[in-house]
Amino acid sequence: MKISQLTGRTNYFESFEVGSVIRHARGKTLEPIESVLLCNMAMNSAAVHFDEHLCRSTPFKRRVNFGGITVALVIGLASQDTSENALQEISLTGVRLKASVYNGDTVYAYTEVLAKEDGGREDAGIVTFKHWGLNQDETLVVECERRVLLKRLSHWGDR
Repeated sequence: MKISQLTGRTNYFESFEVGSVIRHARGKTLEPIESVLLCNMAMNSAAVHFDEHLCRSTPFKRRVNFGGITVALVIGLASQDTSENALQEISLTGVRLKASVYNGDTVYAYTEVLAKEDGGREDAGIVTFKHWGLNQDETLVVECERRVLLKRLSHWGDR
């Protein structure tokens, strides 16, 4: 099996055009067990993520998901289209959590290609993406910029 058969054919460096926007195919509904598990794994013990009783007395009125989960979820939803052929994650900047995400909310991811540049090696280039996530009500919940070193089809694909 050739290495190019392990990934999609439309997510190499050459595949991306500056200004193009991708609506990623899948959404993901956040379950309470995921929130608790991921908070525990990240050592985030803030009561607003765990204590339903306490949260009733806050402006939120219910538990709020950890923002790190929201960021990771949007990048994960975008990964099949944007980084399946990644060689290196370079940076994640400008993370802005715009609205709270709650248990039972569904998040959808979108990506805009902001820039492409030489990667300092002939087999790869760098793409800068802007990712954002909307909830089921189309409320913007998160946005960030991400730079990824991606394989070039000309070097990694079938010849």
